[in-house]
Amino acid sequence: MPAGVRRYDPDRRQRIIDAAIRVVGAKGIAGLSHRSVAAEADVPLGSTTYHFKTLDDLMVAALRQANEGFTPAPALPEPDLAGALARLLGEFLTADRSRVELEYELYLAALRRPALRPVAAEWCESVVAALAPRTDPVTARALVAVMDGISLQVLLTDAEYDEAYAREILSRVLRSA
Repeated sequence: MPAGVRRYDPDRRQRIIDAAIRVVGAKGIAGLSHRSVAAEADVPLGSTTYHFKTLDDLMVAALRQANEGFTPAPALPEPDLAGALARLLGEFLTADRSRVELEYELYLAALRRPALRPVAAEWCESVVAALAPRTDPVTARALVAVMDGISLQVLLTDAEYDEAYAREILSRVLRSA
């Protein structure tokens, strides 16, 4: 291809996001740079900065994509909400642990990167909105907080997920409503 001629590549932006997720999964947030993502995506460095002016922009896109993996709304038709949530949480934590760790790493990056906070808040709000029809908004927020806490405990302590414990704690939150 002659110099200066651009090749049409409609999937490049998505490949860059996917590469960013792989880089964070392999090296953590500290290993994420435009250069590391360009190498992983096998694209010129300029492509990453063209599509994502800052690393925060790239991390926002990666977090949005990671968030798509967990939304309880359609999976909760049964009457035992605590049991359904405990089962869903167990599936989430055991299906692909490295993906869950990656999602939480991006989620917790919002502590130091204010640009990520709205995306983390959107995720929380989407789960609250999915749960609110089965309870009330305050209880839905409490359920999300408990599920986050249980998830972090499992991830940080390498403990096995205990579905019965999660069901009991979630039931207590629901009973107190």
